[in-house]
Amino acid sequence: MIPRPTPSSLLFAARFIRLFAYGSLSVVLVFYLIGIGLTQPQAGLLLALTLFGDTAVSFLLTTHAERAGHRRMLLAGAALMVVAGVLFALTNTFWILLVAAVVGIISPSGQEVGPFLPIEQAMLARSTSERNRTHVFAWYTLTGTMATALGALTAGVVTHALTPAVAAVDGYRTVVLLYAALGIALLLVFCLLPQDVRSADDSGGPFASFSGIDRSRRVVSKLSALFALDAFGGGFVAQSFAAYWFHLRFGIDAALLGPIFFAANLLAGLSALLAARLAVRFGLIRTMVWTHLPSNVLLILIPLMPTLWLAVALLMVRFSISQMDVPTRQSYVMTVVAPEERAAAGGVTGIARTLGAAISPLFVGVLFAHSSTISVPFFLAGGLKIAYDLVLYKQFVGTEPPVPAGAS
Repeated sequence: MIPRPTPSSLLFAARFIRLFAYGSLSVVLVFYLIGIGLTQPQAGLLLALTLFGDTAVSFLLTTHAERAGHRRMLLAGAALMVVAGVLFALTNTFWILLVAAVVGIISPSGQEVGPFLPIEQAMLARSTSERNRTHVFAWYTLTGTMATALGALTAGVVTHALTPAVAAVDGYRTVVLLYAALGIALLLVFCLLPQDVRSADDSGGPFASFSGIDRSRRVVSKLSALFALDAFGGGFVAQSFAAYWFHLRFGIDAALLGPIFFAANLLAGLSALLAARLAVRFGLIRTMVWTHLPSNVLLILIPLMPTLWLAVALLMVRFSISQMDVPTRQSYVMTVVAPEERAAAGGVTGIARTLGAAISPLFVGVLFAHSSTISVPFFLAGGLKIAYDLVLYKQFVGTEPPVPAGAS
């Protein structure tokens, strides 16, 4: 008899499937939208609305996760991911794409969107000791970045393999259909999760009933504002836009971009394990800032490189440290909020990040439409993210949670 998989193993499997889908789509998404007839400003608007829609869905599902059940909310999110993928693949009508962008779940950045991450974090935090939490989140991050890397590589291989036989846009459409199929696989994984106990506690007043947050309101508000600033900066260089920038600047296509972003995401994933060790020695906040700050300096330098391979080399160095703040940030949020408010806190801070990232594409599409400004997004992103690092350090380094004895 085959043993039933544990909830933790199912959550790791779901993370891999989802980020593989996000990574594959992010490499070709802008190419696909331009290929089916959208202008560059229209593509930017569509991606912005995609993130705004993801924000609304995430807020609705994560703030009700404790009362409605984690499993039920994860299933709803996966269903919306399938709907978005199918509609994007089957139409080139702009208003239908807008509806799919707002209602469904699409990741233009290759990173987490929707309700999945905060709910899964809360479930993992509940089943993991405080001593091992950052370590578990590091492996969880590694799983996602490995999947994103493999997804990016697969998108490049698929489009290259299909190009001699079909038009380029049809190769991109194949990747979009793969995204929808992986959403169905995600649904099946979530069906295997056990039914969780739902909370009927609606105490704490109207705000708590609306947001799911009561005791942790102050710290969540501060962190949300800072995370929104960081994501607003990052939205200027979301993976879809970064891939398209390499195409505009150096003339390379998706077939070569896939392996480049595979390697970059692989480096980012492996760095998460080192982040857990650094956090034990230096603390969560110091690890977040001390690794994130130099990566943003490198971000500013990438468009200044005169050749493709120098730009790629700098991109690789940046990716090797840019995501080390992810498991430490996740662990910090789960540590400083009330246990019963973890899913909602993860949702609200995640929503703040999505809202910040949703605004940037409105400007990037316009900047990409003019050859003289295609590199401006890198400078804006680096400057804004450096400001985030400095303010985060000043505000929270004094409230660093203690590292439990024996943490690894």
